[in-house]
Amino acid sequence: MKLKLFGMSATLLCWPTVAVEMPWNLTPGVTDISEQVYSLHMTIFYICCVIALIVFGIMLYSLIYHRKSKGAKPANFHESTKVEIAWTVVPFLILIGMAVPATSTLIAMEDPSESALTIQVTGSQWKWHYKYFGHDIEFYSLLSTPTDQIRNQQEKSDNYLLEVDKPLVLPTNRKVRFLMTSDDVIHSWWVPAFAVKKDANPGFINEAWTKVNEPGTYRGQCAELCGKDHGFMPVVVEVLPEEEFDQWLVAQQQAATDAAAAEQASLEQQMTMAEAMALGESVYIGRCAACHQPNGMGLAGVFPAINGSAIAAGDVTEHIDVVVNGRGGTAMQAFGAQLSLRELAAVVTYQRNAWDNNTGEVIQTTEVDAVMQGEQ
Repeated sequence: MKLKLFGMSATLLCWPTVAVEMPWNLTPGVTDISEQVYSLHMTIFYICCVIALIVFGIMLYSLIYHRKSKGAKPANFHESTKVEIAWTVVPFLILIGMAVPATSTLIAMEDPSESALTIQVTGSQWKWHYKYFGHDIEFYSLLSTPTDQIRNQQEKSDNYLLEVDKPLVLPTNRKVRFLMTSDDVIHSWWVPAFAVKKDANPGFINEAWTKVNEPGTYRGQCAELCGKDHGFMPVVVEVLPEEEFDQWLVAQQQAATDAAAAEQASLEQQMTMAEAMALGESVYIGRCAACHQPNGMGLAGVFPAINGSAIAAGDVTEHIDVVVNGRGGTAMQAFGAQLSLRELAAVVTYQRNAWDNNTGEVIQTTEVDAVMQGEQ
């Protein structure tokens, strides 16, 4: 018992350098703001420790030395002007002492001015969409943890549920401004090492910023309950030295050019049923199965089944339109901007020929392109 009491006392009275190493404490992070937040946290913590020490010390002293068994007689007074002034002024001064550093930190956290780079962060069920303003770069970032790990059929990795196919890439030593919004429900983009946690609300734009001092990979999560796969919506940020980041920008712009050329070339290619089903299954598991289930049966009353559905067995143009443009007022997203023409054609083919569906149709990229161009 004495050892536990000693440990608690050491915890309350330790210096900030020791507090950093405590597993349950905040961490200084890798940005100036995160260090400022940590400093504020420790300042308030120690103020609270001093208050607790004084209050409980007086209480314990009073209980021990003014107990009835020692013949103590309670004082009989009320409406003391001095006491009322004291218990009003002292808490007021304490709050002012807390408010000054807190206000300074909050103002700094909400100041995205003079940023070198602006990135739009859009949350949707259940992925992040990043768009780099002025660089014609945008992509979706999805969970990449293997399904077998989630189903406990494979040993879980060190970064289980905290790994994505395409991380957000940032430069060191440059102020980056974030514009947060959402396609559907409220999400929250949170990276603890940056001290950035901002809600992404549909129809609104929230601002945040960061300036990272150290290169590395930093992980976070959606911090707002946003639906059944809320726990499968990680945030991964890869921070590169400035020169490497500039090279990455050039490479991404070239990749976008190559992708556009590949899209055009795909219009002249024909997929076989085997090719379409193999690619379509991969796309379906990665993009559609979270809602419609791997067996195509959906969730009753929430997400409609594809297996045996009228859309999957009906008009091809309507089916493509649903996948490409989504359905307003429902959870069905528009995948036209998220997938290539080849992937769109393959996933529609898969949906029309998987499970109990058997239309025998192989959808080609030209059919998808015609729908996207409004020609059908």
